[in-house]
Amino acid sequence: MFKGFRSFLLRGNVVDLAVGIVIGAAFTAVVTGFVTAFLTPLIGVAAGAVGDFSKQSFTVAGTTFPYGAFLNALISFALVSAVIYFAVVVPVGRLQARLEKPKAAEPAKVDCPQCLSRIPAAAVRCAFCTAEVAELPGFPAQAMQRG
Repeated sequence: MFKGFRSFLLRGNVVDLAVGIVIGAAFTAVVTGFVTAFLTPLIGVAAGAVGDFSKQSFTVAGTTFPYGAFLNALISFALVSAVIYFAVVVPVGRLQARLEKPKAAEPAKVDCPQCLSRIPAAAVRCAFCTAEVAELPGFPAQAMQRG
């Protein structure tokens, strides 16, 4: 039982995922601190407010709604999303496109006159019904091969 659990934990994907979550949490804390310390006050100055949304709230029927905390979280989310997209997703996508080999063009295909399966136009025999298609009309590649 423990052997299977150990092999599950030591699989590459599980370890990579755990490392990614820990780094993501640490990165989110850094971005949240940056938003709280610098961006929120700048937005507050631009909007003519005090510069700190975290303590902003309104009260309805004796219930307090701290919308400033939500505003800080929203700004943090937007920043984290933008940084992850522009610093991770875009460069990795470009790298994969650069490293990916161009796919070879798929050979032309035609229908077998016997079983109507799609076979390569250069085929001499159908792979599905094994009928000879070499000298049949519509298969010029085979006629040139035999000639």
